[in-house]
Amino acid sequence: MIEKKVDILIIGGGPAGIVSAVTARRYYPDKKILVIKSVEKGAIPCGIPYMFASLKNADENVLGNAPLEKNNIDVIVDEAVKINRDKKFISTKNNNKYHYEKLILAIGSIPISPPIPGIDKKGIYPIHKDMEYLKRLIEEIKRIKNVLVLGGGFIGVEFADELSNIKGLNIYLAEILPNLLANSFDPEFFHLVEEKLRSKGVRLLTSTRVEEFIGKKKIEKIRLSNGDELDIDCVILGIGATPNTKLAQDAGLDLGKGRGIWVDEYMRTIDSDIFAIGDCAGKRDFYTRKDVPVMLASTATAEARIAGANLYQLKVVRENKGTIAIFSTYVDGLVLGSAGLTEKSARYEGFEIIAGSIDGVDKHPFTMPNVSKIKVKLIFSKQSGIILGGQVAGGFSCGEVINIIGVAIQKRISLTELETLQMATHPYLTSAPTMYPLVLAAQDAADKI
Repeated sequence: MIEKKVDILIIGGGPAGIVSAVTARRYYPDKKILVIKSVEKGAIPCGIPYMFASLKNADENVLGNAPLEKNNIDVIVDEAVKINRDKKFISTKNNNKYHYEKLILAIGSIPISPPIPGIDKKGIYPIHKDMEYLKRLIEEIKRIKNVLVLGGGFIGVEFADELSNIKGLNIYLAEILPNLLANSFDPEFFHLVEEKLRSKGVRLLTSTRVEEFIGKKKIEKIRLSNGDELDIDCVILGIGATPNTKLAQDAGLDLGKGRGIWVDEYMRTIDSDIFAIGDCAGKRDFYTRKDVPVMLASTATAEARIAGANLYQLKVVRENKGTIAIFSTYVDGLVLGSAGLTEKSARYEGFEIIAGSIDGVDKHPFTMPNVSKIKVKLIFSKQSGIILGGQVAGGFSCGEVINIIGVAIQKRISLTELETLQMATHPYLTSAPTMYPLVLAAQDAADKI
């Protein structure tokens, strides 16, 4: 048994845990910091779908300890099983105790396992961020013929796209909703994704529920809601995750309505010495303050920087003003990004809106090498003119265009400000200054007022 005292204890070695530790070291250089993680080798979450074909080998996606070691932060592999808030220590699976002054919970999420008969059969894989587990999945994919990806959100779409690069593999993508990515994009964008996947041979089963996984010990077939049965050798569950909160609940910490750990604007729980960040922590919408189920590494690391800076004093008056929900994805050369409210979600929440759209190109003139089409849509409040959301589709430049839109949302930029946006342009790098998509989309919205 080990019993040890540290100043700052972080449970979780994912992106949120690492960034909070490095940030804490920056603001509190004299504190002793310890990170406890439950797996020896984790995986970079966003890179998991690309371990099957894009990367040369799985270990290229390992989430290493280099940032922690560089900042003189100790790391141990163990699992926290109990928090004693009164005496300020945690107990671990290996029967060790670690005392803390400040505790950060970065314990992530748990893959959703749908209540479908046969879900426990071999060959059905939730997505865990454990490198050895993922390597076993990769090896199985190499041996089979038919794979089902369950879920048409970002995870499912990215897995289906990546697996379509494996020769001889038949891929089915099942989604209970009528369209893919329908919670994050409007129709003119999510239809582009569906067309891409179909062109790569992915068989889309939209408006379809999987009713049963059939087989003896291992998955052999699936039965669908329309009565059809399909031969399936392996299933990847890409339907999302739920906050991992048991450790916090057992310690008497509150949960929010979205079932994540309740935190204030500085990521503090109801216990001022315990912080929660990342997937395990509750999220509140930037516009409505409603609880939202957004789980992104980018959001997690933003929360980690807030927590790490404010452990002992509120050194950075940068409270968490809410989750924008900013996404980007890549499907066979097509980049899509979404930030804030879609037209559908804005109307659902009761906003009176105007939308502006533009189709253009991302270089100038349009005859430049490697030019890509770009589609931009911006959503504004009709009365105030403040931006509420935006979507983009096109080439690689869209990955940063959506981040510009994200900044505009955070700073509550107006339609007029976007119309007069000052930008750097270059023929090889951007659209023409006379035809800059963000400006033209704002002008299109202005014309509708």
